[in-house]
Amino acid sequence: MNYIGIRPECLKINPSHTLSAGKWFALVSARSSFSFRSPLLLARSVYEEQPERAGVVNRRKTDVRRVWSQSLGANPSGMDCRVLSIQSHVVRGYVGNKSATFPLQVLGFEVDSINSVQFSNHTGYEHWKGQVLTADELHVLYEGIKLNKLNHYDYMLTGYTRDVSFLEMVVDIVEELKGANPSLVYVCDPVMGDNGAMYVPEALLPVYKEKVVPVADIITPNQFEAELLTGRKISTEKDAVEAMDLLHEMGPDTVVITSSDLLSSLGDQYLVALGSQITVKADGTKEKQRIRMDIPRVDAVFVGTGDLFAAMLLAWTHHHPNNLKAACEKTVSVMQHVIKRTINYAKEVAGPDRRPSPAQLELRMVQSKGDIEDPAITVEAILL
Repeated sequence: MNYIGIRPECLKINPSHTLSAGKWFALVSARSSFSFRSPLLLARSVYEEQPERAGVVNRRKTDVRRVWSQSLGANPSGMDCRVLSIQSHVVRGYVGNKSATFPLQVLGFEVDSINSVQFSNHTGYEHWKGQVLTADELHVLYEGIKLNKLNHYDYMLTGYTRDVSFLEMVVDIVEELKGANPSLVYVCDPVMGDNGAMYVPEALLPVYKEKVVPVADIITPNQFEAELLTGRKISTEKDAVEAMDLLHEMGPDTVVITSSDLLSSLGDQYLVALGSQITVKADGTKEKQRIRMDIPRVDAVFVGTGDLFAAMLLAWTHHHPNNLKAACEKTVSVMQHVIKRTINYAKEVAGPDRRPSPAQLELRMVQSKGDIEDPAITVEAILL
């Protein structure tokens, strides 16, 4: 039985096999046996932000989104900004759609969810039960949406999957939605592996390279995934910038390498993430903004952080369509607040010298509502 939507280190597929999981910013310290990534923080209410500098528009028609971002969730015409999210679902806990939906709604987005799996809980627990949605079943659900003429979306969001036919069906849906709304933005977390090893079938790699990435607008690979997609080894910051440029050439305007093995100037207790965004000025010339983030490592393991990161990057790039620095700072800030609150709660409930259980380490999402809406900055991104 496969699990679609989460990636923390120690997600069990069966009793004899464990999976790397938690794709992002819940960083684990070097002495930990796990390897997550951890986020940071940034301040200033989204409602106080002004539109980005005049004369610059994103290639994906972000001028409309920029105006919308000044409101609490409705664009000037009164229409909703709507996201189609195809990810996993759990009854208890936060992964996939459960990690993405509430934070997006808090920030004013309407979210329509298709659950790629429906499980009792994530697979890091001793037991789990549930069902996996097939490509044909995904098609049936989408057809129902289309027959009612409800297939107009501003964003589409996808994460972890292990099935080639399901991923290809996702691409078909993206292409059809972009036909209905050419300004739709597709945010894709191309979850394939970490630390030099793939934990999805190798057959997914050519699908990502040839079909998914070309239709994506925003992608969030880790270093290993960026290497897989580009065929380039990343050993230096220059290598990472070149890899992001290659990914731009494949399709996406915005690329964030969410974690890397690159050395931080701040020491080995920090992880390096990098980002690049292409915008087009009013005169038609292109402009790139590249950033680097040195992120403090956190000695803990979480599930669903990668899904939360992708959702928050969607939200904050919407509110800052031409300012990747601000969008990434706020995204990472939300992550850090949620993670710290979760750590504190888990340690308190578990008691002294006891390792928290999977249930105790479920993300404290509802309790972090205020931080999701208005994250305070702790680390700033550096412009390259």
